[in-house]
Amino acid sequence: MQPTLTAEDTSDILKNLCESNEKFSRLYPGDPTARQPVHTVYGGANLFKAGSNLKLGSLALRSLAAYAPTFADLARILRFDGCEALPTQREAVEQLSAAIAEDEAKYKALFPSVWMAYTVYHRLKQKLSEEPIEDTRIDFEDGYGNRPDSEEDADAIRCAEEVAKGMEEGGLPHFLGIRIKTLTEECRVRSVRTLDLFLSRLAALTKGSVPDNFIITLPKVTHTEQVAALVSLLEKLEEKCGYPAGLLKLEIMIETTQAIIQPNGEHGVLALAKAAKGRCRSVIFGTYDYTATCNITAAHQTHTHPAADFARHVMQVS
Repeated sequence: MQPTLTAEDTSDILKNLCESNEKFSRLYPGDPTARQPVHTVYGGANLFKAGSNLKLGSLALRSLAAYAPTFADLARILRFDGCEALPTQREAVEQLSAAIAEDEAKYKALFPSVWMAYTVYHRLKQKLSEEPIEDTRIDFEDGYGNRPDSEEDADAIRCAEEVAKGMEEGGLPHFLGIRIKTLTEECRVRSVRTLDLFLSRLAALTKGSVPDNFIITLPKVTHTEQVAALVSLLEKLEEKCGYPAGLLKLEIMIETTQAIIQPNGEHGVLALAKAAKGRCRSVIFGTYDYTATCNITAAHQTHTHPAADFARHVMQVS
């Protein structure tokens, strides 16, 4: 039996379908294949130094040595499967560790719970030694507070110098960024000044370069004009400081109900991302400020509150 439709019948229809499919694929390309951090540490800008992350790693290793000196100790603390069968005496644990190290394949096949506890412990120690923090925000907002202008000016310049030092000597985390204050009426002038001082000083020291995976975090966004303003500022700073055009990326913090639902009733997340004109690398959720704007009292401001679930789901489907 021959098809009823001819090529002439289907040509325009399939062409339109092809164009719409391509448009959809551009809008929804899927998750990027590049590495993404598993956590972000926010620390006050007044405390930031180029080697801060390695110092925190050494402190974590000290705690591990104090409270879980062996893999068996950690397995019992975290209640790993089979932890009750592991030896409790330090000497016996060390002997078992030596046996596993000599023939890991055997223990993985015959005693998987023992091998798992051993492997997790040693990978944890390696991670804390080499890369204890994957992502850091030099925080000029909630983690820094409101300080005299002269103090924030000095910290903005000093932090830029520390970043430049880390770029030259090493010691920076794989991902790094700064969180400026909001662009609300109360903070917009201070926020812009901090951004300017930091990026201007960094450019002067690095000849217009930033660390790999560097980002500027914009908190408590309520409307698209705030994102558009940050984009315009970054464009001007790139031009005047010698940064390559488009180098400076941003991320948007969803911490208000207005960022989820716009005044006209439309979803706000995609509109905020579009306002970044291609500079938006990520959109992140601030649980406590968001739940506060929902009039949820502090005792119930948790990551698992249904209001937080709703906001995260809107972000995801947007």
